[in-house]
Amino acid sequence: MEMLLFGVWALLALISSSGATEGLFEVSVWPDQALVKFGQSLMVNCSTTCPDPGPSGIDTFLKKTQVGKGPQWKEFLLEDVTEDSILQCFFSCSGIQKDTSLGIVVYQPPEQVILELLPMWVALDEVFTVKCHVPRVAPLENLTLTLLQGNQELHRKNFMSVAVASQRAEVTISVRAQREDHRCNFSCHAELDLSSHGGGLFQSSSASKVLQIFEFSQHPQIWVSPLLEVGTAETASCEMARVFPAKEVVFQMFLGDQALSPFLSWEGDTAWANATVRAMETGDQELSCLASLGPMEQTTREPVHVYSFPPPVLEIEEPYPLAGTDTNVTCAGHVLTSPTPTLRLQGAPDNPAPGEPAWLLLTTREEDDGRNFSCEASLEVQGQQLIKTTTVQLHVLYKPRLEESSCPGNQTWMEGMEQMLVCVPEGNPTPSLVCTWKGMMFDLEVPQKATQNHTGTYCCTATNQLGSVSKDIALIVQGLDVGFGSTIFIIIIVALGVGVITIALYLNYQPCKRERRKLPYRQKEKNKDEESQFAVQQAETCTTHNC
Repeated sequence: MEMLLFGVWALLALISSSGATEGLFEVSVWPDQALVKFGQSLMVNCSTTCPDPGPSGIDTFLKKTQVGKGPQWKEFLLEDVTEDSILQCFFSCSGIQKDTSLGIVVYQPPEQVILELLPMWVALDEVFTVKCHVPRVAPLENLTLTLLQGNQELHRKNFMSVAVASQRAEVTISVRAQREDHRCNFSCHAELDLSSHGGGLFQSSSASKVLQIFEFSQHPQIWVSPLLEVGTAETASCEMARVFPAKEVVFQMFLGDQALSPFLSWEGDTAWANATVRAMETGDQELSCLASLGPMEQTTREPVHVYSFPPPVLEIEEPYPLAGTDTNVTCAGHVLTSPTPTLRLQGAPDNPAPGEPAWLLLTTREEDDGRNFSCEASLEVQGQQLIKTTTVQLHVLYKPRLEESSCPGNQTWMEGMEQMLVCVPEGNPTPSLVCTWKGMMFDLEVPQKATQNHTGTYCCTATNQLGSVSKDIALIVQGLDVGFGSTIFIIIIVALGVGVITIALYLNYQPCKRERRKLPYRQKEKNKDEESQFAVQQAETCTTHNC
């Protein structure tokens, strides 16, 4: 800087020595244009061509400090420059004063850009506002604000024509909400172009804001049974129709003060929640469903009645009685059932009086083993008839039996065929069965190839904890020649039957026969062979079953 001032002084001296008159002096200021960031300082130099200047200085309302001087110059430091101004630099020479001015432009980059969406949740087809403003920026006439939806420009505004008195760095537009706007990002971009003042380009953007579009005009609907049994799990549903976006709906469900845990689902513009309800107290209660989406919420309540109706109690005095003994069967309502239910016991002669148990005195028989008894209780709740049934099986104990139907005393085997002795004992507990033949144990599990040696009498004994019973079984093994005459007789009968059927068909279809072609000889022979085979098969079948 001192070298620069020395050069200016030397130039002035040269001009002076050249014989220039004092009345032709000049006043200059450096820099010739000033661009200062808000709050910063500026160094200003005033100089003149007058060889012997008089009073000199600068005129400004800014805080100034002279930091240097020479015969024909002065230098000043301007501190804390916060607004635009015009500085005057003056010098006097031989009683004549001249001055020059310096325009100081203060700039402030758009460091903070603020975007507002009002509201951030907006109903479908309603209008929302997009507003952008920059709190501190200068000079305003060099500012441009651009509103963006995603990467698409919505609106651009510059401030070259804005009056100084109403200078506010903001832009506002109104937009009608559409479904495609849901969850779109909105932002604002600011540019301060100082190239006209010899400066650069400053840019800044706001944080993005997400717009939420919704449609939420319906009340939720609750689907639940009006009657709930205490302690029993039931499913309750809550549904919202014509809602957008359906997948963002939040459901809260309560039974009285008990919070439920709903499972949420959605499809199209419908959302719903399913929850398991398990009431633990009887009486009138309320099931409520709160559906919310953004700032909106709707609540629906549904009354329910909780009742207690355990199954009736069915008791058999002796669950495993001996055949021929008496036992009591009692049907009673559960102590937790209120009011007292109406009871009916299967097999009881009469229905009991209200509040009384039903009972039956039974003399057990062997045939009662496995018999099911049912106790039915009916209860009226809120005008609905509810029925519950309890079933118990009776087990009658009795000695073993070898009945003719399940253990025939006379049995026949066919020689050469796989056969088994047929004998199934009855009794409770289930009896074991042992059969002997010629003093030896006979295997009842494995089929035997029948021979004439198997002919004889078998002794079978059934045993359980209550006793035993024995029975002799006479077994006869028939040879293949036995019943040969019967077989021939059966074949003759079958052949005669076939002949009668053939004649009947011939007489019945004689007219049709004239119209048909005569069958070839070979076809007729084939038919005769088939008839003969059929007769033989019938005879063999009859022989197998001892006809």
